[in-house]
Amino acid sequence: MIIRLQLWARLFCVEALRALGRHKLRTGLTALGMMIGVAAVIWVVAIGSAGAARAEAELHKLGDNLVWVEAGSRNVAGARTGSHGTTTLTPEDADAIRHEMSLIKSVAENVDGTFQVAFGNRNWNARYRGVSPEYLEIKRWQMEEGAFFTDKQTQDSDSVVVIGETVRKQLFGATDPIGQIVRVHGFLFQVIGVLAAKGQSSSGQDQDDTLMMPWTTAQKKIQGKGYNYLDDILCSAVSIEAVNPAVDAITALMRQRHHIHPGEEDDFNIRRPDEVIKAQIQTSKTLELLLVSLASISLLVGGIGIMNVMLASVAQRTAEIGLRLAVGATQGAVQLQFLGEAVMLSLFGGLFGVLLSLGGAFLIEDLLGWPIAIPLDAALFAVGFSVVVGIFFGFYPARHASRLDPIAALRNE
Repeated sequence: MIIRLQLWARLFCVEALRALGRHKLRTGLTALGMMIGVAAVIWVVAIGSAGAARAEAELHKLGDNLVWVEAGSRNVAGARTGSHGTTTLTPEDADAIRHEMSLIKSVAENVDGTFQVAFGNRNWNARYRGVSPEYLEIKRWQMEEGAFFTDKQTQDSDSVVVIGETVRKQLFGATDPIGQIVRVHGFLFQVIGVLAAKGQSSSGQDQDDTLMMPWTTAQKKIQGKGYNYLDDILCSAVSIEAVNPAVDAITALMRQRHHIHPGEEDDFNIRRPDEVIKAQIQTSKTLELLLVSLASISLLVGGIGIMNVMLASVAQRTAEIGLRLAVGATQGAVQLQFLGEAVMLSLFGGLFGVLLSLGGAFLIEDLLGWPIAIPLDAALFAVGFSVVVGIFFGFYPARHASRLDPIAALRNE
């Protein structure tokens, strides 16, 4: 039994490789088709995985189970309204959510806009945010240097600011910004901290081009005396499962507080930014599946090429096949040898395809600007699929060779 297995292994591997080695150019061109197909499948999976990972990173940056209450209706008379210029949210609304909503664990008031900030002879137009200390936790933002302002500084409307990385570079360069004084709207503010860099958002906005201060300070010193409204209220639900129930509960609470009757439009809107990115992730995965299916067609085309080459090989080696059968070779042995040639073609094509995908990954990474990693499971799947294709398309030529009539085959010589 062991001897028979050794003979089969020799036929399947050694003899197959010898036969393929006699026609190196033809073998190389045939394997090339499989190689490109395998590389295409791996690249598609790698790019899809990188895109999904990028979207998931953006999802994490959005916030901790974020529920975003925005002033103004999202659609009034067919036109989208923004939060600025509307006076539908108040600090009392934020307090009501904070104290009455058990599904919400953190609440941050928000007042925002754009202004010019100056330091020495430098100035920069930046987006400011007047927020409460809970903002950092809700938005999952870290500090790079210094500290964020405290509840007491918020209550006292202190003139302190925390700046983003872009603002730091534009205003201070290599100078340490902590403790420096900047001028905003004719008021002097002390820089007490620098936010960790976050990069661009999914919409392409530079999240580091920002300056944060207590929301009470923004209301009194930036918005002006008598301004007592909020642009947004940012909330963090206790869990991802609690987000949708929290949205419904906040909607009911706000309608009650704003005396909105049944059938009337809300004067606020509640957004879930994570839904957009989750939809992007799902779309990315669906597109990846579609592209993998299309890339797999190239493997099938490579398999057809293997079948054509093997049929040509059988036609060229008819006398050899007839001689083998005449001296006692079994049909199974002949079939095994030719099937081995088809499998070796697809296997080597698959392995070289993996090497090609590894080399091409660096080029794709440079073009997209994303970190591209070749998934091991994708490489194994592509090589395995190429072997299956080789077996499938090599079976008919191998069976055809094994069923040749020895006398007719030798007469063909």
